[in-house]
Amino acid sequence: MTKRFIYLTLIGLLGFPVFTNAQNHRRLELDNNWYFRQYDTKEWLQANVPGCVHTDLLANGKIEDPYYRTNERELQWIDKVAWEYKTNFEIDDSTYVKKQKRLTFYGLDTYADIFLNGHKLGHCDNMFRTWSYDVSDMLKKGRNELNIVFLSPTGQGLKEMEKYGLALPADNDQSVLGGMENKKVSVFTRKAPYNYGWDWGPRLVTSGIWRPVVLEAWNEVRIEDTYIHPLKVDSKLAQLNAEITLTAAHPQTADIEIRHGNRIVSQQSVPLKSGKNRIGLPIKIKHPKLWWCNGLGKPHLYTFDICVKTGAQTLDNKQVTTGLRTLRLVRKKDKAGETFYFELNGVPVFAKGANYIPNDAFLPRVSRSDYEKVIADATEANMNMLRIWGGGIYEDDYFYELCDRNGIMIWQDFMFACAMYPGNPEFLENVRQEAADNLIRLRNHPCIALWCGNNEIGVAWRHNSPGGWGWKQKYSTEEQERIFQAYKDIFHRILPEAVEKYTDDMAYWPSSPMSGPGESDFELQPGTSGDNHYWGVWHGKHRLEAFADNVGRFVSEYGFQSFPEFETVKKYTVPEDYNIESDVMASHQRSGIGNLRIKEYMSWYYRVPENFEQFLYMSQVLQAKAMDIAMRTHRRAMPYCMGSLLWQLNDCWPVASWSTTDYYHNWKAAHYAVREACKPVIVVPRKNGSQLELWVVNDRLKKVKGNCIIELQDFEGNVLNRIQADFSAEGNRSVLIDHIGSDRLLKNHPREKTLAVVTLRNGNKILDEHHVYFTEPKNLDLPAHPRITTRYNEKNGRKSLTVTTDKLACDVMFYSPGNTVRFSDNYIDLLPDRTYTIELFTDITDPEIKTRFIQ
Repeated sequence: MTKRFIYLTLIGLLGFPVFTNAQNHRRLELDNNWYFRQYDTKEWLQANVPGCVHTDLLANGKIEDPYYRTNERELQWIDKVAWEYKTNFEIDDSTYVKKQKRLTFYGLDTYADIFLNGHKLGHCDNMFRTWSYDVSDMLKKGRNELNIVFLSPTGQGLKEMEKYGLALPADNDQSVLGGMENKKVSVFTRKAPYNYGWDWGPRLVTSGIWRPVVLEAWNEVRIEDTYIHPLKVDSKLAQLNAEITLTAAHPQTADIEIRHGNRIVSQQSVPLKSGKNRIGLPIKIKHPKLWWCNGLGKPHLYTFDICVKTGAQTLDNKQVTTGLRTLRLVRKKDKAGETFYFELNGVPVFAKGANYIPNDAFLPRVSRSDYEKVIADATEANMNMLRIWGGGIYEDDYFYELCDRNGIMIWQDFMFACAMYPGNPEFLENVRQEAADNLIRLRNHPCIALWCGNNEIGVAWRHNSPGGWGWKQKYSTEEQERIFQAYKDIFHRILPEAVEKYTDDMAYWPSSPMSGPGESDFELQPGTSGDNHYWGVWHGKHRLEAFADNVGRFVSEYGFQSFPEFETVKKYTVPEDYNIESDVMASHQRSGIGNLRIKEYMSWYYRVPENFEQFLYMSQVLQAKAMDIAMRTHRRAMPYCMGSLLWQLNDCWPVASWSTTDYYHNWKAAHYAVREACKPVIVVPRKNGSQLELWVVNDRLKKVKGNCIIELQDFEGNVLNRIQADFSAEGNRSVLIDHIGSDRLLKNHPREKTLAVVTLRNGNKILDEHHVYFTEPKNLDLPAHPRITTRYNEKNGRKSLTVTTDKLACDVMFYSPGNTVRFSDNYIDLLPDRTYTIELFTDITDPEIKTRFIQ
């Protein structure tokens, strides 16, 4: 747990501001006694800090739930006016007498004027930056007053657009919904782009104090930052350099000591000048425990204590936790083109994971338990990488700590997505400072594998090339050059220079997707180099089988939509809304084509149900099928393909989207399917003409061998044919172990009444099982009324179901109406003459369990 969250916990428990004292260092979290009002009105209301205007209005009963039905539409006035926050806090004698006093705002959203005791401290204009002010001469002993006026973000955006003199493209800015016609102002403001709407998110443009406000006081020395920079790391020796930045009140000599556990690993006596000092101390650790990603080893972490002393007196101390590893992006020429993969501690890693968006439209109400759940969802699904997408935020410290602990590598976008941005000097300098703040804040996290400049901007613009999204055609040649110069300044100069300056050795990739790092290296289709976003399935209306024909070197986006489960839909609807084309269901579907696109795809593969609840369920079955095909296809293609990051892991509100877990962190069918497809060792049956190919993918670093058994069964469980093949798969490889002619396997048995159960075994251990059907599900002659029995069991506090069926039941969903129950397995094919044991995770004893299945 970081100091920051310790302080938050203390404040929450005690109910009033708490000073923390690291000997000579005093720290006060200003998170209590806050009030807010619409600017220049008389009514002050209680506020929560961290928080935002929308949630404070909701807590005071001034607005209805923005997520319920179409309430969002009635709340677009909130971002058109200014808001003011204020608090009073006391300064005691021991703090007042300190020589140095600093007030730091870790997140102000977004245009804010700050006043302390009537004096203006400054103006803020970037949600992603940290703002600090020397208040040594402004604080009073006793009562002090802090006021923050938040200007209208859309109003300020309009002013910035008018000043720039050129409107810029931003397709996902839902300006019409916001009552702003086609004036897309989001790109002129350094604020989370998704606040202005996206094709999965609402338009709720927030304002407020979204991260902590902290007052610090000290006399002599303050440690500002410590970067544990790995110079050389392997299993024998870790050579590190602790790059310490500290501020001294006056010239002096200090002793700096670094400990790991009870052992001093580095110490040095250094002269300090008045002001900022940068000092490097070497650290050597013999036979270090390396940090590994999920599935390859333990993510070992090291905690270093940095202490600055004069004699026996401690002036300041700081604790830094990091992992020791080498992690690099490998791009080298090969016979096919150029590789694109991550190498961890010398081992090429197939990146299995997802794209991640913010957990809520209202960021301050994302709790620690929300972060713990979302990272657990990724870890339990056998993922080893998440991509923090560029239309959200640089995430909370705790998010990255959880990724460090769980071995989840991070592809980190800078916060630019699907739009062109201004290039005036003030904007560019703001970006430069934003990059510095976040690189310095996050660079000790071993989970971070890559910094990427932006999401999809290069392929959308395609300067001096045909194609793109039709943006550049709306501008004159002179305007195009001006717009693209800003692009080059941000993504090919400012951001890579910042990554090099503040991290030294982290990889930088200008845009995703790209075929190469150059200013014009963009390919829309999966190529032989770089990363790619494949949206032929879904946006291009390609069949699911097209995933096999569109495999890139690293597939950093692809996806398929589904609805959340009925229990989630009920939270934002009433019965009259239970139609996928109703106004409310359309409002909770931000990809305009979405609901009917799901229905169209469903008709290609399944019988489309008329019942609303069954349709929601079938949409999840369809999404699971798509994600299973994609992930297994990409993994089968290793080492040509070395990454598969589906779009998307989570939601920011209850909605129909591409997510595999919904807003309430309920697993959709797709998340269960991805968990199976991301296991360390899997079998991938592939239909190739008249042949059924059998591939084994082994992510482990050691060879695995055993046998692969293919049983042809009818839907009553009778075994009609059985074929066995031995296999041996080297570590970190995909291998074709056999191919079987369909005629040899089917033996004239009807395709619509049979399935192949493919089981991968290592001795008595089942490594993977996969079911192969020989025609589309809608053509299967499935049993009409399988008799599924479920028996509840509870022993030693563990709850489970024992499940059987007399006939095949496909994609069986277990659920408990009105209750929160998580199942260890779900949306599974139940085979006759088998007994399935499924664990239940719930506080409810003997909950009612129901099932759905394909009919």
